[in-house]
Amino acid sequence: MAKGDIVVVGASAGGIIALVELLKSIPTDFVASVFVVLHLPAYSPSVLPEILSRAGELNAVHPIDGEVVKPGLVYVCPPDHHLILEGNRVLVKKGPKENNFRPSIDALFRSAAYVYGTRVIGIVLSGLLNDGTSGLWSVKRLGGVTIIQEPADADFPNMPLNVLEYVKVDHSIRASDMGLLLKQLTTERASKKPKLSKEEL
Repeated sequence: MAKGDIVVVGASAGGIIALVELLKSIPTDFVASVFVVLHLPAYSPSVLPEILSRAGELNAVHPIDGEVVKPGLVYVCPPDHHLILEGNRVLVKKGPKENNFRPSIDALFRSAAYVYGTRVIGIVLSGLLNDGTSGLWSVKRLGGVTIIQEPADADFPNMPLNVLEYVKVDHSIRASDMGLLLKQLTTERASKKPKLSKEEL
């Protein structure tokens, strides 16, 4: 079985600090592809790729619509666009808002879960409201690994706490400890794909 080589991360308020801590903790030889959605004002320029590139060993970029997914790269969603995975490509689309969000964490997580299944590792970090909950539920249902930032470690614990109400998460840990966990998960063989009926898909 393929390894968990697709990491999807969602964050909102307080998320930049958590993302920096996460990226700082990832080792140099990390080979998974990382996809990040952070809620930002729609019309403000984003320097998040520069911030995250300086934080750790991985290079972070705003992807171009349709580009092929590459290992060891952090793809950061540009403001006011959705980040979607389709086949082996990254799509950057200005579609309708989902749950009042664009970008939507749920949209990224759900697309990753349906395309990559058991290869997906989903992470919900600090934030307000509930974006990320249904997406992480999809990751779990389709056999991926689910992680939340430990609520006590988050500046705004609402998003991780909301996940806990609906998803039996695999790991709840501090952002600064996630790199080592991800390294471990990406060297393990992925679990078997769960058997779902047509109605469940």
